Amino acid sequence: MAITGRAGLLALVGIVVVALGIPSWTGVLLVLAVIALGVVVDLLLAASVRGLSFSRTGATSARLGETAEVTLSVTNLSSRHLRGLLRDAWPPSAGVEQDRFAVAVPPGERRSVVVRLRPVRRGDRSSERVTVRALGPLGLAGRQGSHRVPGTVRVLPPFAGRKHLPSRLARLQQLDGRQAALVRGEGTEFDSLREYVIGDDVRSIDWRASARAADVMVRTWRPERDRHLLLVLDTGRTAAGRVGDVPRLDAAMDAALLLAVLASRAGDRVDFLAYDRQVRAHVAGAQLPALVNAMAPLEASLVETDARGMVAEVLRRARRRSLVVLLTGLDAAPLESGLLPVLPSVVGRHQLLVAGVADPSVASMARARGDAEAVYGAAAAERTLGERRSVVSTLVRRGVEVVDAVPEELAPALADRYLALKAAGRL
Repeated sequence: MAITGRAGLLALVGIVVVALGIPSWTGVLLVLAVIALGVVVDLLLAASVRGLSFSRTGATSARLGETAEVTLSVTNLSSRHLRGLLRDAWPPSAGVEQDRFAVAVPPGERRSVVVRLRPVRRGDRSSERVTVRALGPLGLAGRQGSHRVPGTVRVLPPFAGRKHLPSRLARLQQLDGRQAALVRGEGTEFDSLREYVIGDDVRSIDWRASARAADVMVRTWRPERDRHLLLVLDTGRTAAGRVGDVPRLDAAMDAALLLAVLASRAGDRVDFLAYDRQVRAHVAGAQLPALVNAMAPLEASLVETDARGMVAEVLRRARRRSLVVLLTGLDAAPLESGLLPVLPSVVGRHQLLVAGVADPSVASMARARGDAEAVYGAAAAERTLGERRSVVSTLVRRGVEVVDAVPEELAPALADRYLALKAAGRL
């Protein structure tokens, strides 16, 4: 049973009537009797909330920041007209514009309401229950009950790095020889001969072909295709930090998506692995729909990543020589105690590329000189930057490619490094 505000308003009117017209206990009892009678009438004449049937249709997924519409249909199976309120309970992170609706459903008919969502977090956003309040004809009270109507919308990564894809695809076409200006790399797949022009590497001259021709001829090379790329996303403690308004994990996901699409267009096979102390997600032959769907529910775990376990998974899943792209933090302590000791087992068999999200506020803090507090902060920031540079230098000396960029620049920087490695025939 539910009492509406109209019953409270009627009680206030009764107080005025008692105070001005019947200032006695008899008047009070009379007013209460009238209100109680109206409530009983409403309860008896209200439609049964148990005689309702529900169904959901509409969007089952949406990108973060975009709007999704879910249609909730209610069928009145009772013999009375349903008039009342309906509430579809979604979590706050689903970004529901309106979750309460006035409904009027005649017996045996169906009505629908559209729930608009604008999610503010990745992952699965679910609504389990729908609550209905069926009011009586007087509007003083009604019957209220809840129905289990499960519905889930999977909120996918926004893939903001998509805007960088056309320019990188154009460079890929140049590398692959599909444009007039063929860019020569040091890959192993011979493409064709052409005349020497100033600026060409003399090592590319084909002396036998030049002896048969009137001009000096050079070989052009087509970057290797059908290489294997393994994207490894570290979902451990360091991925939980935020850089501005963007979680490190989300920035790493965006870079991984851009690289995966670019590598797939280049004819390379892309696999995806998310790991901290266990495998959180794995996609073989990752295409964009499967990849974003696998990334959507991932959250950073507040545990230290098991570097040995991660390396063992990489070696188990990458049997042939591959480009292993590890998206992780470049903080000194976790890398020195975790990744660096097991690095030789990966570098000896694969080309390793480590990408980390840099925090621009640290560099900004290192430049501050306003007062004593700012100077101390600048000293601490400079020490952090120095440790980060030292870690990057150590990785480079051990044969690891490193990309260290702020969130907005990580995706294009990682894509550019992949294209450079492909052009150099190092995949």
